[in-house]
Formats: sequence, structure tokens, C-alpha cells
Amino acid sequence: MYARVTLSLVLAAATGACASTGAVPRPFPMPGATPAPGTVAAPVPGTVPGTDPATASGTGSVAPGPAVHRPYDGYALTGTALSLRGIPYRNGGTDPKGFDCSGFTQYVFAQHGISIPREVRDQFQLGTSVQPDQLVAGDLLFFATTDPGASHVGISIGGDEFVHAPSSTGVVRVERLGSSYWSPRFLGARRIN
Repeated sequence: MYARVTLSLVLAAATGACASTGAVPRPFPMPGATPAPGTVAAPVPGTVPGTDPATASGTGSVAPGPAVHRPYDGYALTGTALSLRGIPYRNGGTDPKGFDCSGFTQYVFAQHGISIPREVRDQFQLGTSVQPDQLVAGDLLFFATTDPGASHVGISIGGDEFVHAPSSTGVVRVERLGSSYWSPRFLGARRIN
């Protein structure tokens, strides 16, 4: 009994230590590094936000990289979307009791203060068009599945993967854009900016 309790305490301390260290895995933005595409550049410590860090700090040692300015953080947005994996599909669903595809995207963006329309076809009119090789976390991906034109939407999580609420028998999950099912149905991507 004593050994089992001790083992439980050791495991709890070991697993709790990871969360309390404050360590952030790469490729998250690091101070002084070029921001990842799809993120908003954070101010460099010791500078005035909105100024050029290379001249504002007086050191000239920081060269800012190009940043994609968006009203949200693509990493945080996809983190929210991924936290909803496993929630069942529900036609007309717009909350964690169940989602349809556009209810899912609308809900996720709303959690980050971004209001987007409810219908897939209306979401397809938002933002700017993005080429498939330029996708970043948080871009909306559109597909023609049941009707001509945009009839399904998901959220890019980067690379070839996206998260969405598929069909009446599915759950919120991650899939590959290049799969034999999704690739031929892909219509385009939009970046909300």
C-alpha cells in the first residue's frame, strides 16, 4: 500500500512539473525571433509598441521580420479548435453540446472575439484568399461536399492538417487536406484579417 501511494505521488509530481515550469515548446514565437506566419508580432522588451525595435532600443541589434497582422493569434485559435476534438456532430449545432461545420468555426472564432457569419457560403466571402502553399494556423478551408460551391468549412492547423466538424456520424477531428477524399473537394482558403 505504501509503495502504491508513493508511486502515485511521484507520478503526480512528475506530471505536474511539466505544467508548472512555464516551458513553451518551439515553434512558438520566441523573444527576438521572427514571428511565425499567421501571428501578430509581440513588442520587443524595452521598446515602445509600434516602433521599429532596431532603432527604438538604441542597440540596432534586433531586425524585425515580416509579420502577418491579424486580429487574433492563429496558434491560440487552433488550440481552442483542437480542444473541442471528440465533440459530436449536430446539425445546426453551435456549442460544445454538438457542432455542424460552420457552427464549429463560428464558435471557435467567437472564443477569440472574432464574429463571423453562421453560414458556410457567407464565411467563404470573408477575408482574403490564400493559396494552399501559404496556409497558416487559423485559415478557413472550404470544400464542395454536398452542393456546388462552398458547403463545408474547417480550420487549418498548419501544414496539411485541418480540424473540423464532419458529417452526421462524425465528431470534431483532425484530417489531412491532401487526403483522397478532401483534396478533390477543396475549393479554397480564406484568411480573416
